[in-house]
Amino acid sequence: MNNYFRPRRSMLYVPGCNTRYLEKARSLPADSVILDLGDPILISAKEISRQNVVAAVKHGGYRASEVVIRVNDLDSPWGHDDIKAVASIGADAILFSHIESRVGLLRALEALDQAGGQDMPVMVMIESPLAVLHAEEIASASDRIACMVMATSDLTSQLHAHTTRDRIPLLTSLSMVILAARAYNRAVVDGINSHFKDIESFEYACRLGRDMGFDGKSMVHPLQLTYANDAFTPKPSEVKTAREIISALSEANAAGRGTVVVNDRLVERHNIEAAERLLELNEMIAKLEEEHA
Repeated sequence: MNNYFRPRRSMLYVPGCNTRYLEKARSLPADSVILDLGDPILISAKEISRQNVVAAVKHGGYRASEVVIRVNDLDSPWGHDDIKAVASIGADAILFSHIESRVGLLRALEALDQAGGQDMPVMVMIESPLAVLHAEEIASASDRIACMVMATSDLTSQLHAHTTRDRIPLLTSLSMVILAARAYNRAVVDGINSHFKDIESFEYACRLGRDMGFDGKSMVHPLQLTYANDAFTPKPSEVKTAREIISALSEANAAGRGTVVVNDRLVERHNIEAAERLLELNEMIAKLEEEHA
């Protein structure tokens, strides 16, 4: 587990241009809130959005939620000013969009460092075919990467793909990014479902993403929070099995055996590591939900 390991079952985008939404997010049970200065914000609202987000973070009140700020692309007219404004105001991480290479990420990190954010964790959006193809070099670029966040809506458009319930057009890309993230011990979160009122499809996508190995799901509407949090929370039966695995293999090792059978499944050392991770995550979620109550 890395230094930034924590629950990220739900990551809610909150537009910086809307002060009502910024306020509402303080009372929502999102594991992470992404205060957004990026592409969805109209050009005419870029400056006021930055001011709103700076004021919101300084005011605080987001309780147990991880506070992330998505800044504009460095090559845009607002990127460098965004970074200068938010580098040291108390956010938990900065989310960089339009990162497609190791060089691109290192350039963004340099800008953050120069703005006073030398110790600031970062997240990267993977939103283009080139970013997917370079996911491994991006993931390996810095140990300050707290999370890799899929931007599946952008990726679907750039792939000229169709949005389908089973997500077949995206599965290769999703798997490649998961592999890159896990190879370098990074968290990785699935992208949004744009049709936010189609809860059935959203819940299905959450459970598919969970089974693929994602840590959570990003979203654009609070209606989706309950379903993401539920899908990515370990179930009582999983917690029970994790404890049984740890206990049984410990006893087997003490008796000179390297494997053991638990619930008709062969258990080895790698299963212990997975079980310990699940139990730690479960404890973190319980604490987080207590703080949100």
